[in-house]
Formats: sequence, structure tokens, C-alpha cells
Amino acid sequence: MKIWVDADACPAVIKDILYKAAERTGTMLTLVANQFLRTPPSPYICFVRVSAGLDVADNEIVKKMSAGDLVITADIPLAANVVDKGGYALNPRGEMYTAENIRDRLSMRDFMDTLRTNGIETGGPATLNKRDRQNFANRLDAFLNQHAGNKNRM
Repeated sequence: MKIWVDADACPAVIKDILYKAAERTGTMLTLVANQFLRTPPSPYICFVRVSAGLDVADNEIVKKMSAGDLVITADIPLAANVVDKGGYALNPRGEMYTAENIRDRLSMRDFMDTLRTNGIETGGPATLNKRDRQNFANRLDAFLNQHAGNKNRM
């Protein structure tokens, strides 16, 4: 099992949690982005730079991930592709996208996109707060304990 990160929009605080988890559990962590990212030196952490363009990083993640891998993303269409391929998708607020909820999330995303296209101001997501970070860390820890057989805690 590997962890893939849609790293262009992933908050730095979430990346820090992921770096620590990769080191602690010995789980491979790959960050994919279209701009250079500095990562800590580690045999468990790597970075893949892709060319700029719409969905280039997303497509790279879906192409390289395997069923059972975990993808960190707030991008709902990417999460849907990950779930369809047999992977797991977790957003930076600690919400796991599943086969049971991803279609509803896609429908809501498309609805909000339609509103924005028609000039209706919908606002954006709230700023990531301490509770969100804790939810993410807890969900990641539970996932790794269940799927990576890890007995250590964050």
C-alpha cells in the first residue's frame, strides 16, 4: 500500500502530517505536483513533478496508483477515479471518499459549478482549522493502522 498526494493544492500542514506518518510507518509517500516541492530526505518520501496543465497531476496519480493505495486529495473527480480503480481517497479535512458517497459529492460539485457558471457567488471552502487537521491526522492514523498493519500511533 502506498500513499499518493495531489500536492499542488495540499496544505503544508497536511503534508507535514503525511511526512511524519510515512516515516513512522515505513509507508511509501509520493507527492505529485506541477511545481517543485521541497520534501524531507527520507527513503519513504518521493516527489514526482509533472508538466503544467489541467488534470496532469491527477492523471499521473490514477495511472500509477494501485488498488488499495490511499490518495490524499480535495479534488472530487480525482477521488471518484481513485475509488473506481479500487483505491481509497481522503481529503485534507479528514473525510474519506467511498463508493457509497462519491457520486453524491460529484453531483453537489457539479451543481455548485453550474451555479458559479451562471454568475451566482457560492463562496469557497472554509479555511483549514485545527479541528480539520486533527480529523485528518486521526483518520490517516486509523487508516494506516487498519491497512498497513501498523501498530504505532502518531
